[in-house]
Amino acid sequence: MSDKPRLGFLGVGWIGRSRMQAMLDTGLVEAAAIAEPSTEMAAEAAKIAPAAPLVDGLEGLLAQDLDGLVIATPSALHADQSIRALERGLAVFCQKPLGRTAAEAAAVVAAAGAADRLLGVDFSYRFTEGMRQIRDLVAGGDLGRVFAVDLVFHNAYGPDKAWFYDPAQSGGGCVMDLGVHLVDLALWTLGFPEAARVSSSLIAGGEPLGARRDVVEDYATATIDLADGTSIRLACSWRLNAGVDAVIAADFYGTQGGAGFRNVAGSFYDFTAERFHGTARAPLVGPPDNWGGRAAADWARRLAAGEQFGADAERLVDVARTLDRIYGR
Repeated sequence: MSDKPRLGFLGVGWIGRSRMQAMLDTGLVEAAAIAEPSTEMAAEAAKIAPAAPLVDGLEGLLAQDLDGLVIATPSALHADQSIRALERGLAVFCQKPLGRTAAEAAAVVAAAGAADRLLGVDFSYRFTEGMRQIRDLVAGGDLGRVFAVDLVFHNAYGPDKAWFYDPAQSGGGCVMDLGVHLVDLALWTLGFPEAARVSSSLIAGGEPLGARRDVVEDYATATIDLADGTSIRLACSWRLNAGVDAVIAADFYGTQGGAGFRNVAGSFYDFTAERFHGTARAPLVGPPDNWGGRAAADWARRLAAGEQFGADAERLVDVARTLDRIYGR
């Protein structure tokens, strides 16, 4: 009988399978059961974890002898599924967003605290080597006082599932899908400071979204003014005519220098990071960097080490609260 934590996997599309593979590659956890409505996707997952039985949905997983649940389902289901698992005493690793609103995210965090169980969200860009190095520069004071942050995530393609475009199911459009990573990267790098003011512009099909609640935005800009005077500006979009597959960047400007993180030649996976000083720049890191599954692997290692609820889970609500303010909620 293995003493490794036993995990259930709820949703094994390509992201779910990628995170499963990353967790199992640590050698510290095992796949105990899989729930997936698509026969094709379930068959692909079985190639990764052939001994894990296919069960019927969340109920089937909760009936198993599990230590943790990995959730990769549509956004509208995340909060409820996470809470139900936590109330059963399971640790949870969930795809972003944890909830469609700050209230949903806070309810999940409260459930994790009450159960004293490890809670993680797949904020994968934190685990790129480039952003790790930039965060270290900021935390060490190497850039001086960071007073401005510029972030961009433009995707030449929109999501291929209908629920992304239904506000009730998704909670929002490109901000909820892509902007969440930008908000998290900024707050995480800066140590989760307090936001004093948030303003935004949301656009759908080239027109201001205004009071419409039947569509989601496909282009957005936002400014987040922090209590310490730092200004964060972000822009994100789906299906932008940007000339490349993706434009992804995060630049941090301080009184003693700057640092930037950006994708290479429109890639979704390859990134460089550089340090700036005046008109000069020096490389910090470049591709290759196999970062995609590191957040999942990190959670698996922490679970195997016996970690339970931690204060870092509270920061998940900070990210969700900032998104609410971008949406005017």
